[in-house]
Amino acid sequence: MDDFGVDLDEIARVIERADVLVMRFQVIEKRLLVDFRTSEAEGPLIKAVPPASSVEERFRSLKALRPDFPLPERILSFMWPRGLGSFQEAGLLDMLQKRLISVGSEAVDGAVRESYAELLAEERETVRAAIRGGEGFQTIWERGT
Repeated sequence: MDDFGVDLDEIARVIERADVLVMRFQVIEKRLLVDFRTSEAEGPLIKAVPPASSVEERFRSLKALRPDFPLPERILSFMWPRGLGSFQEAGLLDMLQKRLISVGSEAVDGAVRESYAELLAEERETVRAAIRGGEGFQTIWERGT
């Protein structure tokens, strides 16, 4: 374990070896789906996706996103126990980006930034809702009048 509460070496090994990877985050519902597989016609994929209710649903959603690819043998997954800022600070976003570029091209860089920005926006909205007592949250104190 390290300062981030996870084994970064193990996560690095997963990022380097996985064909398909799903990352879950502490505060938000969306997942980060990364498919490192490529063909002559299609490069790797990185996308913020909604949670799946089962493993079977995740495989179906992957097939819908990547119909020209066979289903992978497995989809690896891990939970990042902290905020998205610490995910980037730990160097994991850079690791993903480097691996995606190594199997695809520099064009993947925009998709990495776009997916990460989408997740950050959801995290901000979730935190804002928690502070304000929005849907799914309850405030623990109220302003006196």
